[in-house]
Amino acid sequence: MTIINRILPELRQAYSEFPGFRLEEDLTWSRGLLSNPPSKKSEDVLTTNCMIPRGDGDEMLVKIYEPAKREQDKLPAMLWIHGGGFVMGHPDMDDVLCERFVETANCVVVSIDYRLAPEHSYPAAIEDCYAGLVWMTNEHQSLGIDVKRVAIAGASGGGGLTAALALMARDKGGPSIIFQMPLYPMLDNRNVTPSSYEIIDDHATWSRTNNLTAWHLYLGEEKDINARSPYAVPARAENFAGLPSTYICIGQLDLFRDETIDYVTRLAQAGVDVEFHLYPGSYHCFEVFVPEAKVSQQAIQNYLDAMARALNF
Repeated sequence: MTIINRILPELRQAYSEFPGFRLEEDLTWSRGLLSNPPSKKSEDVLTTNCMIPRGDGDEMLVKIYEPAKREQDKLPAMLWIHGGGFVMGHPDMDDVLCERFVETANCVVVSIDYRLAPEHSYPAAIEDCYAGLVWMTNEHQSLGIDVKRVAIAGASGGGGLTAALALMARDKGGPSIIFQMPLYPMLDNRNVTPSSYEIIDDHATWSRTNNLTAWHLYLGEEKDINARSPYAVPARAENFAGLPSTYICIGQLDLFRDETIDYVTRLAQAGVDVEFHLYPGSYHCFEVFVPEAKVSQQAIQNYLDAMARALNF
């Protein structure tokens, strides 16, 4: 089934021209599709790189973004988790977005280079995310962070890790999180929803075939056991009470649509405050692929503003 005729005209060309990821056939080539050319840095944001301890005791890269001219000793902070289906991606690809979060929310952003599957299957990525959150809050004095105003956010696979991290921090009694923003998140390995069968086009920015492959690579050899953990598959969580206030958006033509709607519903039923936006005629990562489109600008501004409101109460 093709969805091309249902896509908004302003998003259609990019969808048609995208070659599609080929995770099973050529993961290295697919990873190259997410290698963005260097972008012009904002003069209003200072970016530094740092190596910190990761989940296995080795080190990982984090990128720290903060206002170039800080007027406050302590600023709110956000941990950013890049996307890529657990198997692709790097913090560099989100430089522009992280700068915009800094500028809009007047905050410090820490973006982490967590380990990728299949070289490092579950629980490597979520352990690195938790290690990054702990490091960020432990270093609050040197980073100039207000630990009472900490949020976590990520997109796609990073959105799934964001949801998993919120659960892990709650259950471990870890750093306090006041807000989470899992954007069009990858939440459920079962792929049984109607929307998970709708997106099978080779040009899709994320197809059913790629989703099945990515989950297989991420869960690893112990996939049956690992899939039972909500820290691997957040949709498997039985209790969503006590999670932080949440903002989520997704395109209607995204195969994650139904699992996201179920997640939103269960959050609301558990008493978690949640804001949810569904964008008709829009596919997975539409605002990344066509940032100049009107719907993309609206979606981006909506989640930038939501983060600013949450961190500057």
